[in-house]
Amino acid sequence: MSVTPEDIRAAAGQIAGEVVRTPLVPAKRLGELLGCELFLKLENQQYTGSFKDRGSLVKLKSLTPEQAKYGVIAMSAGNHAQGVAHHAKRLGIPATIVMPEFAPFTKVERTKALGARVVLTGDTLDASAVAAREIAAKENLTFVHPYDDPLIVAGQGTIGFEMLADEPGLETIVVPIGGGGIISGIATAATSVKPDLRMIGVEAELFPSMYQAIHGLPPASGGNTLADGIAVKNPGKLTREIIERLVEDIVLVDETLIETAIHTLVEEQKIVAEGAGAAGFAAVLKEPARFAGQKVGVVICGGNIDVRLLSSILARGLVRDGRMVRLRIGIVDRPGVLAKLSKLIGDTGGNIIEIYHQRLFFDVPAKQADIDAVIETRNAAHVEEIVESLKANGFPTRVLSARSDDAPTPAKGR
Repeated sequence: MSVTPEDIRAAAGQIAGEVVRTPLVPAKRLGELLGCELFLKLENQQYTGSFKDRGSLVKLKSLTPEQAKYGVIAMSAGNHAQGVAHHAKRLGIPATIVMPEFAPFTKVERTKALGARVVLTGDTLDASAVAAREIAAKENLTFVHPYDDPLIVAGQGTIGFEMLADEPGLETIVVPIGGGGIISGIATAATSVKPDLRMIGVEAELFPSMYQAIHGLPPASGGNTLADGIAVKNPGKLTREIIERLVEDIVLVDETLIETAIHTLVEEQKIVAEGAGAAGFAAVLKEPARFAGQKVGVVICGGNIDVRLLSSILARGLVRDGRMVRLRIGIVDRPGVLAKLSKLIGDTGGNIIEIYHQRLFFDVPAKQADIDAVIETRNAAHVEEIVESLKANGFPTRVLSARSDDAPTPAKGR
């Protein structure tokens, strides 16, 4: 069974007024830096923070009264869980969600807060799926698949009609791929309106399951990825058929690209995206020449990122950009020297964030000390200016951490 544009139009009517009609916003500065006209579809603005609200609602509305009475069950690392739990609560349907043990705390707690019974089991999504099927059979629950279901695909496909309604001139749409539900739906809808539209999928390099399936490669996925929402080892069968037919290519993005994409979206566009949500933008960062001169729509499919992880990513981004640096500075250990050192750093425009004396556990003479200073700077050139000033004034200095030269970023010349 496949999915037709008519199915998606019917789904659009079913969800109208019950999910957010998310905006397609122009990202002019990022587009200028990357050489294209860039538009971002903000599915992170859905009530539960991801596009999963759409398909979940369509599926739940299809249940018979008896199925609704017994309830539903789903397996998910977080976003599908929240979509199902949210709409099940609204519709008065009991919901059980099986989540893998690695599911982010934020997503687990939000799912519970939405009224679902949460079962944490399995070290992969596939293991969670097995457990969910077992519980479904035992308790007579309806299984709500996260992607390989025509109703789910139809619900997600409503995004495609919305994007072209808002910007008919789009030439390429870039969509992350986990199991393939969202890109299958969008491709079916969008290419029915505009047959020459280019559809580009994106997977994390650690979980290239759809890419491998389509190219006849042996399955090999695994590892810790920022894009946990698309960390799928077994892609859908229904979605694979659609992707093979309508998607031009699948781009694989590594963890550094995903991290850079998250950081850049926050800093340049003030948009919070989780790893999977930023994967589409990461693909444009990776291959700007592929999209140069075009009107490109990128789906920001989710924004449910743990605050602690986001904080770490932003701090690491400052280090990569040379805007935060750790210096080791040799000093003579006597009164007044630290004040002089601080003044030199301040005079060059550096802002000291943290400072540590290293006296006891480093191999330094008794009357000397090493200072480790974490300093906020303007850029890598400013770091060099601070280092040269310290050396010129008798303070041996070396950089312990700074920008990684191979870190991709569109933000040049800051």
